[in-house]
Amino acid sequence: MKNITAVVVTYNRKKLLLNCISALLEQSLKLSKIIIIDNASTDGTIEYLEKNQLLDNPKLVLLKQTENTGGAGGFSTGMKYAFEHGTDYVWMMDDDAVPHQDALEQLMKHATPHHIYGSLAVNGEDTAWTTTLLPESQIIDAKNLVPEISEVQSLPFLGYLTSKEIFERLGLPDTSYFIAADDVEYCLRAQRAGFKTYICGQSFIEHPKSDRYPFNLFGKKLICLKLVPWKRYYDTRNRLLIARKYYGIKAFTQTFPASFARLFAALLNEPNKLMQIKAFFAGVYDAVFKKTGKRHDYWNL
Repeated sequence: MKNITAVVVTYNRKKLLLNCISALLEQSLKLSKIIIIDNASTDGTIEYLEKNQLLDNPKLVLLKQTENTGGAGGFSTGMKYAFEHGTDYVWMMDDDAVPHQDALEQLMKHATPHHIYGSLAVNGEDTAWTTTLLPESQIIDAKNLVPEISEVQSLPFLGYLTSKEIFERLGLPDTSYFIAADDVEYCLRAQRAGFKTYICGQSFIEHPKSDRYPFNLFGKKLICLKLVPWKRYYDTRNRLLIARKYYGIKAFTQTFPASFARLFAALLNEPNKLMQIKAFFAGVYDAVFKKTGKRHDYWNL
């Protein structure tokens, strides 16, 4: 038996959080602890948990942040606490995730401490996020097309399982990303260190489907996300920060041009076009000059 801790980051979504925690408590393979990271919520999240008597459960640990540190900061705090308190594995997810009852059991059928594993985020019969299977870089959008186990390009922090061994080698997620692509960076860091990343296609977590659309430019197909301007800023900045850190010359030959293509797609398909432009160029500026952390307020986005 392994000591497995769930880490859930929440911000102002108390009812969704209750659904998530309830599903974690009902797992067929029991968790040792459930750590809730409250990112300085202002909607009465803590009082709501107390009212529903969740904090009376000895398995639950509540860590209160004094400010909103984003997903990156929340997961970093939870992972650090869990491993410092003796867990073998950390299973991470957002507050709007609802794992199926056997999700952890199915995941642990494959998990080893030597690689990273992830549950499959689904929305009905679709995948909640586009999944890229290796080695063919096959892009999958349907739940039933994901194998029971497959190596993948990267995983979101949504049913993401990592081990103490990996933590001791890699350390924590990079809090400077705030939100967006902090999970991609952690996967790339792991791969550089020799750890592989796998999706477990029978471990399901229900999650809202990302609002995505394909965009073709000069024969190149991109999967684009519909994003409000403040999220466009982080998506742009963090993609470029990752490219500069990991992709070498491809940052300039592929990632930068693809980023402009995403802006063009947004201007054709999304509202608030002037703000989208501002958010994009703010992201480019901050990536070039390595301005990190929570910055959308600075840019009035």
